[in-house]
Amino acid sequence: MNIEGLNISPALLRRFTFQMILPGGLLAVAALLLLQFWHHPPQMTAFLPLMPVLVLFVGLILGWRFNRTRLVYTLVVLAIADLFLKGAGDAAPTVFAAVGLLLPLNLLLIACYVERGLCTPLGCLRLGLIVMQPCLLLFFYELGPELTLALLNMPLFVWPKPFFTALPHLGLVATVFTGLFLLVRIYRRPSALEAGLFWVLVCAVPPLFLRVEGIGLTLWFAVAAGILTASLIESSHNMAFRDELTGLPARRALNEALLQVGPNYVVAMVDIDHFKKVNDTHGHDVGDQVLKMVAGCLEKVTGGGRPFRFGGEEFTVLFPSRTVKEALPHLEELREAIGTASFALRDPSRPKKKAVGGSKKVGGSRKVGNRCLSVTVSIGVSERRDGCPAKAVLKSADQALYKAKRTGRNRVCVQAVRKT
Repeated sequence: MNIEGLNISPALLRRFTFQMILPGGLLAVAALLLLQFWHHPPQMTAFLPLMPVLVLFVGLILGWRFNRTRLVYTLVVLAIADLFLKGAGDAAPTVFAAVGLLLPLNLLLIACYVERGLCTPLGCLRLGLIVMQPCLLLFFYELGPELTLALLNMPLFVWPKPFFTALPHLGLVATVFTGLFLLVRIYRRPSALEAGLFWVLVCAVPPLFLRVEGIGLTLWFAVAAGILTASLIESSHNMAFRDELTGLPARRALNEALLQVGPNYVVAMVDIDHFKKVNDTHGHDVGDQVLKMVAGCLEKVTGGGRPFRFGGEEFTVLFPSRTVKEALPHLEELREAIGTASFALRDPSRPKKKAVGGSKKVGGSRKVGNRCLSVTVSIGVSERRDGCPAKAVLKSADQALYKAKRTGRNRVCVQAVRKT
C-alpha cells in the first residue's frame, strides 16, 4: 500500500479511532476479560460447544442475506482452521504451523476482495480456493510429513522465535504483515467491516501464539466470528445513517437527532453556490470533490454545531441548546472558511501518473497548469421556539436559504418560524 498517499486529517483520524473501538475493540476486550476471569456455572458446560456453531450459523445467514461475501469467507476459514486443529492427531505440529501461516494470509486476501456475490463464478472460485488449502496440505503431508513440517518451520531470521509463542517464523511474519496492512487499510477506508477483519486477526492469532487447544481455541474463534458479524451489523447501520460520499451523518440521522435534541435548537441549511455549473463545467468527479471539501469544513464548525448531509448539494448544521444570536458568529466563520479554502483543479492535459523516471516537480515546488476553483455557500438559519415542530423549523431555514440565494449568495440569512 502507498503509505505516502495517506491523507492525515483530524476528521479521518477520528473516524479511524471510532471504527477501531466500536464495535470490534469493545467486544474484543470484553471477550478477553470474560474468557480469562469468568467462571461459568457447570450448567453452561454443555452449552459452550454449541455457541461456536450458533455464531457460525447466524454469521453465515447474515453474510448471505446482506451479500457480504467477505464475512462468509472469513467464517469458513475460521471453521476449517478449528476443525483441522481439533482432528490433527499425529499431524498436530504440521497443522498448527500451517494454520498459523494460512490464517493471517487468508485474512489479508479477504480484506482485498471486492464484494462480487457468493454465487457468482468469481465468488465460487474464491470459496473453492479456501476449501482447497486443507486438501493441498493433506496431499503434501502424505507425500512427505517431515519435509512439509520442515518447510513450515523454516527459520527466516538468525535469532530464535520469541519465548512467548510457539508459532514459527513464517507465521509470525504473516501475522505482523497482515496486521500492519489492515491498520493502514482501515485508516484509508474507515469502516466497521474493515476494522472487524483486524479484530478477527487479534482474537484468532493469540490462541495460536499460546498453543491453546480444545474448547478454549474454539471459543476464541467463535469470538472472532462474532466480532465480524457484529461489525457487519454496524456497517449496515452506518450505510443507513451515514452518507457514503462525505462521511457525514445522513438525513435519517438528522431526523433522529431532531427527535432527541430537546426543546431549543437552531437549524442552518447550507447550500453550495452554483454547484450545477461546477458539475456541468468540470464533471461530476470534481463535483464530488467539492462536496467532500465542504463536508470537511462543516466537520470543523464551532459552537457545538453538528453537520449532516441533507441531500444533493445541501447540508444541515444543528446547534442544540443554542439561539440564533449564539449560532450566527459560528456560521459566519464557517461561510468564510469555505470561501477562502483553496480547491485546485488538475489541468486536463496533465497526465494523472508521472512518467517512469520523470521528475515529480517542474521548476520548483509550484503547481504547473493547475487552476483554483472558488467555492462559496449560502446559509439559511431558523430557531425552534414556542414548541413548533421540527418540520416547520426546517422549512423556515430552507426559506431563509432561498432568501440568501436571491439576495446575492455567499451570505447568511435568518428567518423566524411562521406560526400555522
